Amino acid sequence: MSLLEEGRTIRDTYEVERFLGEGAFAEVYRVRHRFLGRQALKLFKLPGLTAAEVQDMLGEAVLLSKIDHPNIVRVFDANTITIEGQLFGYFTMEHVAGGSLDRFWRSFGAQFAPVPVVVDLVKQVCRGLAAAHTQDPPIIHRDIKPQNILVGYQADGLRAKVSDFGLAKRVNPLTLMATSRGTRQFKAPEALDDVKSDSLAGDVWAVGMTLYLLLTDRLPFDLPDDRALGFDSKAFQVALIPPSQVNPICDSSLDRVTARSLSIDPKNRYLSAVELLADLDAWAPKLQLESREPDNSSWSTSKEVLGRASTPSPDEARKIASRAIELAQDPATLNEAADLMEEAFSKLPELRNEYRGRVTLWRRGISM
Repeated sequence: MSLLEEGRTIRDTYEVERFLGEGAFAEVYRVRHRFLGRQALKLFKLPGLTAAEVQDMLGEAVLLSKIDHPNIVRVFDANTITIEGQLFGYFTMEHVAGGSLDRFWRSFGAQFAPVPVVVDLVKQVCRGLAAAHTQDPPIIHRDIKPQNILVGYQADGLRAKVSDFGLAKRVNPLTLMATSRGTRQFKAPEALDDVKSDSLAGDVWAVGMTLYLLLTDRLPFDLPDDRALGFDSKAFQVALIPPSQVNPICDSSLDRVTARSLSIDPKNRYLSAVELLADLDAWAPKLQLESREPDNSSWSTSKEVLGRASTPSPDEARKIASRAIELAQDPATLNEAADLMEEAFSKLPELRNEYRGRVTLWRRGISM
């Protein structure tokens, strides 16, 4: 049961609109600021904390407030709230109606996501991470994965934003290392062998895993999930299958980028998101594809490698889309219409092909 009910007002400023989801430590809600409109509110759900402990929990908000970048989720406010006599910390941030990169990737079903779109989104992730990696001392995210990247439509098209900095940490300024935390399937080999060896190159590995997944619909290594025991870097002692052997739209340049991102030896990997971004910026799609077929002998195109997606609700999604179209008739509610339509996309991905053009226009202030 969620801690906040719909309709509740927080500090005479935020009205809770709906529960969006939860993780191990926090719940996320869509709220409406009385003056500034729709935002997301992250409520830390551990009860019985002291004021000092709540302040520690809000360290994520403090870190985010120091990194101002369009590819990192912006933080607006941080405070506390008392619920049934217990003190809880929360912060508010921008609401990205489209949801996670995981949902966006799944929306392409049995087809591969378009390679230029994948590269563009990963470049945006790198830009956001580069802003963190160039702080003094650098900040590492430690939990990059598709579920922690938000994707939505803005006036200039798709925008990716790195979110969930709950495990982010400033590295030791001398060693440029930090303790290892995060999702095991996206952790670099050295971080599995030595819990004190997470680094900027560890974030690069996670981006490389994400890039490989988006290009091929598979993870490059046969890795157990976080519940498995006895998992170490020996799982990576297999040859990396180049993305171009799975997805014929990929090319040798992307093969080289993914291979370097996923180098077992961190010294041979890109040292930071800045270096990875430079090579991705140099990539351009070829006008003519090389004449080869993908090796599908042991690979199939699906989106279930990270688990099954929730069952779509076509009727509910189309009702939301219809409501969005109604709101779009009024220039004053175009942003709300776009938010609703992106919510419909997440419930029924095939709506994206029908209405993504309209959403982009709505974000530009154009009604149709």
